[in-house]
Amino acid sequence: MAEKVKVLYVDDEPDNLLGFKASLRLDYQIFTAEDVPRALVILEDNPEIRVIFSDQRMPGKTGVDFFEEIRRSYPLPIRIMLTAYTDVESIIAAINKGNIFRFVKKPWTEAEIIGAIDEANKFYLANSMLSVKNVELQKAYDELNKFAYSVSHDIRGPLSGILGAIDLANEIDDVAEMKEMLFLMKKSVKKMDAYVLSMHDYYSLQRGELKITEIDFKKVIGELKSIYSVLAKVNGVAFNISINQDGVFRSDYAPLRLIFNNLLSNAFKYQDRDSKNKSVEVIVEVAKSVATIYVKDTGIGILGSHVGEIFNLFYRSNSLEVGSGFGLYNVKSALIKLNGQIEVQSVLHQGTTFKVTIPSI
Repeated sequence: MAEKVKVLYVDDEPDNLLGFKASLRLDYQIFTAEDVPRALVILEDNPEIRVIFSDQRMPGKTGVDFFEEIRRSYPLPIRIMLTAYTDVESIIAAINKGNIFRFVKKPWTEAEIIGAIDEANKFYLANSMLSVKNVELQKAYDELNKFAYSVSHDIRGPLSGILGAIDLANEIDDVAEMKEMLFLMKKSVKKMDAYVLSMHDYYSLQRGELKITEIDFKKVIGELKSIYSVLAKVNGVAFNISINQDGVFRSDYAPLRLIFNNLLSNAFKYQDRDSKNKSVEVIVEVAKSVATIYVKDTGIGILGSHVGEIFNLFYRSNSLEVGSGFGLYNVKSALIKLNGQIEVQSVLHQGTTFKVTIPSI
């Protein structure tokens, strides 16, 4: 059964309040108040109220004044005036200023009130949807601004490096120096390629649909192990994996692999270069249809003040290693898609642990 629309009626005459509630209580959830202070308490306790009726002529404060007072604090509820007086000018002024949606003359009929509530509720729902869309539009606009800056910075940088290396190569005859220039150009191209792949992951997550399959975590980690084992050997990092999967686990393979890949990439990228005991550890425990994943490293760590920001788009917590700013944002987006959660524990100069929990679908 659909939840009843919540309606507030403010009037200084108890008989009017009683009649209103008695007529409409079966179809709507009715709140009544004999004065403005009581009405404000009800609004504070019931933010889901969609429609507010108020009598115009009340002691101390008119209905128009009341609606003008609550307009900023409670902008979403639709405001309707009930009046037995021919105070046309004040009503028209209130309508023109946007303080009220419409008015109904006393004595009202039940059909008039029901029609007013239904019309107001439709308007409320339309405004609510518009408000949500405005928030989404602002978010998209902010991300577009960040994206434009990121593209100009993160793609132009490697391109400038390549162009500079080409200019130098034109003046070099020595083969060894030429190879060094080619190495620098290759490094810049790889950086651009990684950035483009991160953008691809970002847009795939935003637009892709779920594709549910049975997940074998040994297979998922096995595909990545061959890549990162080489990196571990080259950089002297101990790479340990522990997987304990009890029962069938269903999820979307692509975002799951993206989560592991990004967390492992960061774990190796942000190792303390001066440490003699560098390590990365992956632990996967699957029990009772929930996968609990730990990715631990002995890296440089994250400042406590930065932990709350590391999942923001284009955020970079460290300048020693250049990242795309997509990685952890993509991880968070993938977890939202999989209904998962992520926690971070980090100690500066000691390392970071990411804990991920994902339910089976």
